[in-house]
Amino acid sequence: MTDKIDLQDELTIPADRFYDREHHMWVTVNSTQRQARVGMDALGLSALGDLAYVTLKNVGAVIQRGESFGTLEAAKMTGDLIAPISGTILARNEAVIKNPSLVNLSPYDDGWLVIIQPIDWKKESAQLVSGNALSAWIESEMKRYRGQGWID
Repeated sequence: MTDKIDLQDELTIPADRFYDREHHMWVTVNSTQRQARVGMDALGLSALGDLAYVTLKNVGAVIQRGESFGTLEAAKMTGDLIAPISGTILARNEAVIKNPSLVNLSPYDDGWLVIIQPIDWKKESAQLVSGNALSAWIESEMKRYRGQGWID
């Protein structure tokens, strides 16, 4: 397996993460510290356009998989940021709140959103896509996005 999957010139999906199939959020886990970093993937961002505004729940908030942990306002839509896993927010990226364009410019590095202490990583990670299943999921999503006119 490669380190990343290039979709188009500007779209890259790192293969070292877990992805929420529906909401295009990514998760990386530091199992020794029991922490999960969460952000938005490049494919989801391509459908949204440039982010203008981001809010995130406060440190200490307990969030549930499938529920909102913040909101966004982008060029093409406004909506909720949906948690890919359940847990307690340990940190939020204040730089992204001040400058939402960081998410578009560096979605997998400087543009992360929150760090969570997972409640049940083993169970919930099984509901995310990763590893060898990534290519088929990405291909399916690219086809769906093109059909909706969200990407070229």
